[in-house]
Amino acid sequence: MSVAKVRTFTEPPEARVGGGSYRTGELKGIIRINPRHCVGCDTCRKVCPAGAISGEIGVTHRIEIDRCINCGQCLTNCPFGAIEQMAFVEEVLRKLGDKETLAVAIIAPAVRVAIAEEFGAPPGTLTVGRLHKALKEAGFVIYENNFAADQTILEEGTELLGRIAYWLLGLKELEIEVWGKKIKVGLEHFKHKPLPQFTSCCPAWVRYAELYYPKVLPHVSSCKSPQQMAGASAKTYGAIDIWKHNPAKVYTVGIMPCTAKIFEASRPEFCHAQKWLEEHGRLPQRSPRMPDVDAVLTTRDLAALFRRLNINPLRFPEAETPQDFEWYSGGATIFGSSGGVMEAAVRFAFHVLSGEEPDALSSAWDFKQVRGYTDPVVEATIQVPLKPAYQKLLGSDRFELRVCTVNGIGTEGSHLKPIINDAVAGRSNFHFIEVMTCSGGCLNGGGQPVNPMGTSWIDPLLPLRL
Repeated sequence: MSVAKVRTFTEPPEARVGGGSYRTGELKGIIRINPRHCVGCDTCRKVCPAGAISGEIGVTHRIEIDRCINCGQCLTNCPFGAIEQMAFVEEVLRKLGDKETLAVAIIAPAVRVAIAEEFGAPPGTLTVGRLHKALKEAGFVIYENNFAADQTILEEGTELLGRIAYWLLGLKELEIEVWGKKIKVGLEHFKHKPLPQFTSCCPAWVRYAELYYPKVLPHVSSCKSPQQMAGASAKTYGAIDIWKHNPAKVYTVGIMPCTAKIFEASRPEFCHAQKWLEEHGRLPQRSPRMPDVDAVLTTRDLAALFRRLNINPLRFPEAETPQDFEWYSGGATIFGSSGGVMEAAVRFAFHVLSGEEPDALSSAWDFKQVRGYTDPVVEATIQVPLKPAYQKLLGSDRFELRVCTVNGIGTEGSHLKPIINDAVAGRSNFHFIEVMTCSGGCLNGGGQPVNPMGTSWIDPLLPLRL
């Protein structure tokens, strides 16, 4: 089955001026309805998680930009192709043609199981090695977003254990051992970070929380998303120690299944590489702002870029030997599916608290009860055996880790609101909550190939496109 074509537009001059719910520099209007093509069918309004679309049936609809969380679910579900997306293909092509610039591709896990659809392969066709080779043919070097996802889960998992130790045990310091290395974690700063902890990987969910539930923000993990971790690492450690390239000439490109990632990359606080480089004398003080991630291409945008360069990833062989930032774990790969971040965090907590390290292919690493599948909300209690040091702290031989996965926040946040309300009111029984705005997770993100039938994938009772 061929995919539907999505109309795109380049960044307009007023896109970063700020105002309303946007700060100066943040991209606004990433998703827009073209009034020449809208027939007022009302599909977009019915699937909008933020209630940001207005219009009566039969009348041209409009997006209220200040309420929009940039998830793109309206776009992927519009049966008439009336919704358009801001794209940066031309800018990326210019950078690829600049011999002084090192272009870095940060590839999200959901892209590799979707890009093949754009070139005629069946949905779900896996293209890891072929995609890497195609990107290198285009002129990129690779920084796997999966590599950064492994970084993320080390940070987020440690933060979760820190919150549990502070709030449930009253500890001021916690010693954890990860793969034979002991680390002492100070816990005083967790007094402002209560349980339950919410994930922070989904930028549409983070914007939803900021706009509609600011009281929940202390519960949201302080970790940056894998994309933003990758961008900062690529322009520091990657540029200096691996690629031996001037960091000021490194151009990072997130390749994402998600339109909200375009917004996330534009957030003004994400210029940590520049701050580090200036502090360490690698950049002149007060240099022009250097974002950690310079541009984001959706899966569809990447296909458009490949076509412009006459590259078909399916023509390359799949086998390859990973190098540098191309290595990653299975825990990183599952980030793209609902429950994936949760399962990776549970695996980390299980390893630290129990001291056990099952074989990589062992079913002991599978915590299927946290996966979203077709349920809008999944609750689970994981029985974690404790090693002796933690048994003494907890007075028990096991810890019951209570978790919740929100698989798509639902129309106007219907799936999510009860979970947030309980957390803010102090009624929540959970320790950790994963939130993905799109049903099924990033696999069904707003930047993925679009089914030409315009079928809604946001309803968790419908089969997921896996």
